[in-house]
Amino acid sequence: MSSPSAKDVDVEKKIRQAFAEGKLKGLHGMLVTLKGERFAEVYFKGKDQSWGRPTGIRQHGPDTLHDLRSVTKSIVGLLYGIALSESAVPGPEASLIAGFPEYADLASDPERQKITVADALTMQMGIEWNENLPYSDPYNSEIAMERAKYRYRFILEQKIISPPGEQWHYNGGTTALIARLIAKGTGKNIDQYAAEKLFAPLGITNFEWAKGRDGEPSAASGLRLTSRDLAKIGQLVSNDGRYKGQQILPAAWLKAAFTPRAQLEDGLRYGYHWYLAPWGNPPAWLAGFGNGGQRITVQPKHDLVIVIFAGNYNQPDAWKMPVRVLEEYVFPAWTRNSKRK
Repeated sequence: MSSPSAKDVDVEKKIRQAFAEGKLKGLHGMLVTLKGERFAEVYFKGKDQSWGRPTGIRQHGPDTLHDLRSVTKSIVGLLYGIALSESAVPGPEASLIAGFPEYADLASDPERQKITVADALTMQMGIEWNENLPYSDPYNSEIAMERAKYRYRFILEQKIISPPGEQWHYNGGTTALIARLIAKGTGKNIDQYAAEKLFAPLGITNFEWAKGRDGEPSAASGLRLTSRDLAKIGQLVSNDGRYKGQQILPAAWLKAAFTPRAQLEDGLRYGYHWYLAPWGNPPAWLAGFGNGGQRITVQPKHDLVIVIFAGNYNQPDAWKMPVRVLEEYVFPAWTRNSKRK
């Protein structure tokens, strides 16, 4: 994957200097690949966590496992596409509650029957859910879900506050439901299914997936990968789901997943568990965002993949640092490289 000619030493130097000057606080690592080759790669020492548990100060590197937090959601969205291609899960148009007949009282509710799988994939279920509170707060809906005796019932029984499919509302519970449908249809929990259908074909063997009190893998935020392995997934997305001649992700699903289906207040758009650029059809870029400054950005047109890991967990402005890395360092360097060619 690496090529000396593809490397941009200048951008690496500038990021190291900015970090030393305190301009990129909390940055743990950044990896950029261009046309499948490493374009820039830097790592730093810093405080870290593993799904909320402090791990102390670590020297991060290319082989260091790191929390993806909510970038995990985007991976689950890809896995649903694989399961759908195997006819193991219902299609997006299907009733979501129909996939949970064990909750007969909820499944018989006409209003809940209107919620589709697509509404979960696009976070437009129309149910009451609040993740604006700190993730250390038991009243945060994701934390409450993790502490609930029956997590899936907890999500499905939440009060309906708007018609499904009309309003985007951030909701990690939707990802848990999507992962549960995969588990029901394949007989494998999401971590097992990911290992078999996505990770193994890419040569990814080093990963962790945090589990809740009930032993269920946290589909919303529990995955840990190295930067290089996350970049492999980004490269797979950029290449229409192909890797070394093998079609791992269905191209039709990627097209569907990256079709804008919800408009966010900040101008971004949303597809099937992926954030989409405000412009372009298809969108100019696709991204997964995670608590603390985790980010993967893919620009398929230019075959550009950017992975950023950081440790600014639970800080409301944590998103600003990755944006600064992209806008002030990565994109200018990529532009210079493009002009030289």
